[in-house]
Amino acid sequence: MQKAEKQKKELALAVIGRLKEAYPQAFCTLDYDQAWKLLVSVRLSAQCTDARVNVVTEKLFARYPSVEALADASIEDILAYVKPCGLGNSKARDISACMKVLRDEYGGQVPDDFDKLLKLPGVGRKSANLIMGDVFGKPAIVTDTHCIRLVNRIGLVDGIKEPKKVEMALWKIIPPEEGSDLCHRFVMHGREVCTARKPYCDRCCLNDICDKNI
Repeated sequence: MQKAEKQKKELALAVIGRLKEAYPQAFCTLDYDQAWKLLVSVRLSAQCTDARVNVVTEKLFARYPSVEALADASIEDILAYVKPCGLGNSKARDISACMKVLRDEYGGQVPDDFDKLLKLPGVGRKSANLIMGDVFGKPAIVTDTHCIRLVNRIGLVDGIKEPKKVEMALWKIIPPEEGSDLCHRFVMHGREVCTARKPYCDRCCLNDICDKNI
């Protein structure tokens, strides 16, 4: 039986509170110190672990330390660095095109507007929300695989798997200021406890309020 929106809002607040206790520090596990670097890293993270991305970007950013430097690099040179992340050809093309737009249209800066971010090559809603939340501190909901899996299992959404639809459903029940950190905590909880293949319900802080749609 599906919950009413009011019930889902109450459940969401309970989930937020418990995950805050379990994971006091909410943060992105991609290494970056500038917005453009996070844009590159999140593009590389598609079908790749954050740990591998961090190893690759350390070398990539050492060789190309600015938007301008990376924009001037050939796609072949970028590919040589990013190939270990998989899907190297498309990722190298997107990164090259994105850096050129940042250089030519935004003076090397990453725009703090969601719609402008979405128009950048290789940037989808997940990437744009991550930038909005982590870099600019604005309301954001990042619907990655962990988030989608957990919100369906817990009962915050009802059998929705398409990222944008999950995002839209969560906007209705999660306080805007909580979205970004909550999604980071979903990633942490999804890696440590509510794993894809075998969730450890016996040691889950949400055990008694989760719908356990496994």
